[in-house]
Amino acid sequence: MAGIPWWVIAMVVFILFSGYMALRAMKKEQEMEQKFIEQEGQKYMDRIDDAKRKKETMPS
Repeated sequence: MAGIPWWVIAMVVFILFSGYMALRAMKKEQEMEQKFIEQEGQKYMDRIDDAKRKKETMPS
């Protein structure tokens, strides 16, 4: 380590930190996307249930 300049060590640390932050951001983005998909799916299922109820209450 004595022969390695301090700025090289700093660059390696910054690269590792940048990779960690990128992974953390990617995970957060996936969680947000999953939550959005679940919300949209629930809206779709609610519409299907509403249509079924309307169909059941309509006189034949």
